[in-house]
Amino acid sequence: MTLKPDESSTAVRQSRQLQRQRAISDAVMAEGAIRIEQLAERFGISVMTVHRDLDELENRGLIRKNRGVATALSTALVESSDVYRSSRQLTEKEAIAHAALEFIEPGQAIMLDDSTTTLHVVPHLKDRAPLTVITNTLTIVNDLRGTKGISLLALGGQYYNWCSAFMGRMTIEAISSLRADLLIMSTSAITDDIAFHQTQETVDVKRAMFDAAAKRILLADHTKFEKRALHAMLSLERFDAIIVDAGTDREHIARLRDKGVHVLVARRNHRQ
Repeated sequence: MTLKPDESSTAVRQSRQLQRQRAISDAVMAEGAIRIEQLAERFGISVMTVHRDLDELENRGLIRKNRGVATALSTALVESSDVYRSSRQLTEKEAIAHAALEFIEPGQAIMLDDSTTTLHVVPHLKDRAPLTVITNTLTIVNDLRGTKGISLLALGGQYYNWCSAFMGRMTIEAISSLRADLLIMSTSAITDDIAFHQTQETVDVKRAMFDAAAKRILLADHTKFEKRALHAMLSLERFDAIIVDAGTDREHIARLRDKGVHVLVARRNHRQ
């Protein structure tokens, strides 16, 4: 897909803005609280630009802005935010995404959730076309729109800015009326070999996607086994395959395999 000059410049501007917001959120989280003037000086941008970025980060549940100070929020939404998640474990996520491509065949209807690990699969889908892609994630819709050989089914509902996705009753009803060949999804945390997430709304949508797919693949980098979240989602034994990265503790892999779980270890060279 060839972008027009105005579309190309907009894409570059949005990419720079997202990278800057990631850097600002990382700085605020690292220090706990920073004055807005300091952020402007540190990143070489105007105070007005910092205010705009902080407004966006505040809407996504990452920080709080008050009386000239940006403060990190210690809430579950911090790790749920796509701005925060998209900058973590990039190498591992890319390796996992390449391994997931082995499950995708031309002609399939595939369902993708709002996880940032799944986002790493998206740029490679054109090589598996023709495909029908079903998703509730606005980022994926924007990335795939106009891609030759890709038919898009966008799941509507209530839009949640912090994860760039649609969720709620309307979304679940739309999912329940569909049947996909394959679901590729991730999770926030794994505890007692159960996938967990911080928000019930996300759990409800992911469960609906799980029920609507013939084959279900879970993508989980090693850090997911070190985290905890509030809401139980699905037992790992229910997935057709779990793809982890090479940094995953061997004890986790051995335990899951002993339970009959099909675990694939994604290598950096993408070979299993």
